[in-house]
Amino acid sequence: MALSFSKQDVNTTFWFSVEKLILLIVGVFVMPKIFNALGAVDIGKLKLAESVLGMFSPLFFLGLSAVCIREIVVNPKESQRIIATAFFMRFVAWLIFLVGFISYLFLADNKSLLSIYSVLVFGYLFKLTDVFEYYLLAKKRAKLIFVGKVLSLLCVVSLQYYGIKQHLDVLYFAQIIVLDFLLQGIFYFIVLRAKNEINFKYWKFSKKLGVSLFVMALPLIVSEALVMVYIGIDEVVLKYFHDDHANGVFASVQFLVIGLCWTIGFAVINALYPSLAESFHFNKGYYYKKNGQLLFFMVLLGLGIAVFYMVFGNYILDNYFSEQYQDGKTALLVFCWAPLFVFIGMLYEKHLLTTNRLKHNIYRFALGCLSNLLLCCVLVPRYNVTGAAVAVLTSHFITNIGYVAFDKNTRKDIKNLLRVQ
Repeated sequence: MALSFSKQDVNTTFWFSVEKLILLIVGVFVMPKIFNALGAVDIGKLKLAESVLGMFSPLFFLGLSAVCIREIVVNPKESQRIIATAFFMRFVAWLIFLVGFISYLFLADNKSLLSIYSVLVFGYLFKLTDVFEYYLLAKKRAKLIFVGKVLSLLCVVSLQYYGIKQHLDVLYFAQIIVLDFLLQGIFYFIVLRAKNEINFKYWKFSKKLGVSLFVMALPLIVSEALVMVYIGIDEVVLKYFHDDHANGVFASVQFLVIGLCWTIGFAVINALYPSLAESFHFNKGYYYKKNGQLLFFMVLLGLGIAVFYMVFGNYILDNYFSEQYQDGKTALLVFCWAPLFVFIGMLYEKHLLTTNRLKHNIYRFALGCLSNLLLCCVLVPRYNVTGAAVAVLTSHFITNIGYVAFDKNTRKDIKNLLRVQ
C-alpha cells in the first residue's frame, strides 16, 4: 500500500511523534517518582483540581485550535489576522474565566484546594500563546514545536527532580505546570518574531472575523465542554463515593494510558490534519485515501497499547509505583483498551470538522457524558477504581464506535473513511 501523505507530512508527524516519545521516556522515569513522593491523596487533590478547571476550559480555549488551523491552511494570506483575532478572543475569555474564579473564591466554603486552583487559573493566561502553535501547525513547522517543547521539558524535569529530592509539596508541582506553559510561549514568540512572521502592526482585532471564527467554533466549544465534563465525571464520582486516595490511584492509571500513550495518537492525527484539510478542498478522493491509511495506523497503535499493558501492566505498577497504587492493576487492564476507541473518535472528529458537520460531535459526546455518569453511579460505589475504568471504557465505545456505526446520518462516512484506493 503506497503512502498517500507527502514527505513534508511525514516529517511533521516524525517531529510530533519524537516529542511524544521523549515525553513517554521521561514520564516513565520521573512521573512515578512524583506520584510516589506526593502520595495518592495529594495526587488525587491535584488531579481533581485539574479536572474541575478542565470542565470550564472550553470556555477559555473557545474551540479555536482546529478552526484556526483549518482557516490558515485554506486562507494563508489571512494568517496574521486569524491568530491576532484568536489571541484577543481568548484573552477576553480568560478575563471572564478569572472573574468567575474570583467570584468562586468569595463563595467557596472549602478553602483546601484554593491555592492549587489559583496557580492553575493564573497559568491559563500563558496558554494564550497557543495561537502561535496554531500557526506553526498549519504551516507544518513541527520541528520548531518539537524544539520548544523539548527545551521546556528539560527545565520542567530538572525542577520536578529537585522537588522530589527536596520533598516539596503539591503546590510546587502545580507551579511547574504553569511554568511549562510560559516557557513554550516565550520560545514560540522569540522564534516567530526573529523570523519576522509576527508583525504586531497587523495585529488588529477583526470583529467580522471574530464572529465568523466563533460561529464556526461554537459546536467545538459545546462538544469540548462535554468532553471535559465527560473526563471529569470519574474523579468527581470517585471523590463523592470514596476519597482522594481513590482519585490518586485512578490518576496513575490515566497517566499510564493517557499521559504516556494516548498523546502519541493525538499528536499523529493533529500533525496530519492540515494535510487532510488541504486534500479535502483540492482532491476529495485523495482525502479519503489518506483517511483510510491513517485509520488503519491508529487501529494498530490502539491495539499495540492495549496488548502492551495487558502483558506489562502489573509489572509496571509493581516496580515503578509504591504499594498505595496497587489497587489500580485491574483498572489498568480494563482502561488500556480505551485508546483503540478514542483514536477512531479523534479521526472521526477531524472528519466532522473538515466537512462542517460538527453538530454530530455534540450529539455523540452528550451521549458519552450521560452513559459515563450513569455507569459511574452504578459501578463506582461497589467496584471503586475498577468500576470507574469499566464505566469510562464502555462510554468510550458508545461515543466513538456506537454512535458512528448506528446513527443513520453517519453510516455513509464509514464507507468513505475505510476506503483505501
